[in-house]
Amino acid sequence: MGKLYIRVDDRLIHGQTIVAWCPTLSIKEIIGVDDFTAKNPMLKTIVTMSVPKSYDIDVVTLDKAKQLVSQDSENNRLLIVKFPHHVYQLKEHIKECEMIILGNMAKREDTVHQLSGATGIFYLSEQDVEELSELDNEGFNVIFQQLPNTNAVQWESFRKSI
Repeated sequence: MGKLYIRVDDRLIHGQTIVAWCPTLSIKEIIGVDDFTAKNPMLKTIVTMSVPKSYDIDVVTLDKAKQLVSQDSENNRLLIVKFPHHVYQLKEHIKECEMIILGNMAKREDTVHQLSGATGIFYLSEQDVEELSELDNEGFNVIFQQLPNTNAVQWESFRKSI
């Protein structure tokens, strides 16, 4: 049976996903989760058009993602969401998730915590911190790692740094 990985990255599917994360995690299926993109055929095409044919790719709504991750797959899958809240909304459907990998997130109106470095930026709201902490407390493996070749920081340590 394949493994499920979750990436929080507000860019959704982009070059770093394809050239770095997918090979590292032996991904065969990519599922982007964003209601707006999933419901806009042109935007969905733009987001998926640069993905090599060797990957099964789809951009789906949050409700469709709940269905997809509840089904077993023989392949390793990467579920990419734009915001931590989306992971929190999926938590009942992702119990067998290998890890939740926090990546890039741009500044939003409600963000109050910032971490920036050579590989990108990451902003969190108080709600993000609470929900990620709850996921961590429930046994999910939550890490901050912007690139596969950079150090992974466990959520509890990362939380202390913000």
